[in-house]
Amino acid sequence: MAQSDVKLEEETQASNSIQQPPPQRSIYELSSQYRHWRFSPEQLAAIRRSLNEAAVGVIRDTFENDEPGSSQHIAFLTADEEHALVKHYITKVSQLCGHFRFPDEVEATAITYLKRFYLKNTVMDWHPKNVMLTALFLSLKTTNNAISLEDYTSRIPKTAPADVLDLEFLVAQSLGFEFAVWHAHRALWGMRLDIQTLPNVDTSALPEAYESALSHLKASRLADAELIYTPSQIALTCFACAAPDLASAWASAKGQSSVLNSIVPDILAMMEKDGVEPALEVVKQVDKRLKICKNPEKVKGSKAWLKRQKEVEEAATEKRMRKAEEARKAMEDDPFGGKLDEDVPPIKPIDDDDDD
Repeated sequence: MAQSDVKLEEETQASNSIQQPPPQRSIYELSSQYRHWRFSPEQLAAIRRSLNEAAVGVIRDTFENDEPGSSQHIAFLTADEEHALVKHYITKVSQLCGHFRFPDEVEATAITYLKRFYLKNTVMDWHPKNVMLTALFLSLKTTNNAISLEDYTSRIPKTAPADVLDLEFLVAQSLGFEFAVWHAHRALWGMRLDIQTLPNVDTSALPEAYESALSHLKASRLADAELIYTPSQIALTCFACAAPDLASAWASAKGQSSVLNSIVPDILAMMEKDGVEPALEVVKQVDKRLKICKNPEKVKGSKAWLKRQKEVEEAATEKRMRKAEEARKAMEDDPFGGKLDEDVPPIKPIDDDDDD
């Protein structure tokens, strides 16, 4: 082999060995929503089933510890029944936002918070009514639409400020303190602006199509779409429902025709199946049974609650006493504190530039 060929081969191998930079990721892919709050339908079902089974086990043991045999005739809620109750209170978020005339951003954020909360908790521990009110109040603050707590609770019957504040930290903690939400309605608005600029596209029906797509999007909030698909995929589905030609034109211009043909039908099927309110009679029956199978440790005044409160207070008292004893011993050993570390270098004098 000629020397020039050997050199060329070495250069080729060297260039191939250079690590290529990773593909550029979108801003959405860097978000906490993309990293922590996206699941497959199977994962969501498994999470809800696992939470339900664990809750039933704990609550059953609590009943048995209080009174042996008392849990035998209790009909605990299933994962599907829990989910139906949560969906019912999603509709209540929309009603309250309409009553208060809160922006769509607040409504969408509160619904997202409510969904995420019940991927970490069970309704048998925390009733969706109270969590819903707290999630809505929290969303007002995180979207820069805050109102006073007194004003908020005064307009909601049978609601005191403590009903909201008592759960605020729990809700925030369950969200992982990740309050930013990427919503499909923003993507929908962006698509409308894009369609206005597409050449050779009749946009005369665009305003009506956008309003129709927005109504489809609001219905989609009852389904799990936002926990599975991206905001732009949901927005494209809603536009496809309202104006297929405009959705197709946008998808072609953006190189997203594959999404329109493969993912959109799946989202549409989910919206048609799950984007409906649960029957009110079913919700009433579930809520009635919840009063019986609710975790007694969460019911103020119950034996289990009083016992739990006593344990918490005793643990807090023990912790305070332990800290006080440690502080007392430290003072007895050396009331002036330990010796300074001799290895610490002395503080250097400050150079005064005025002397130059």
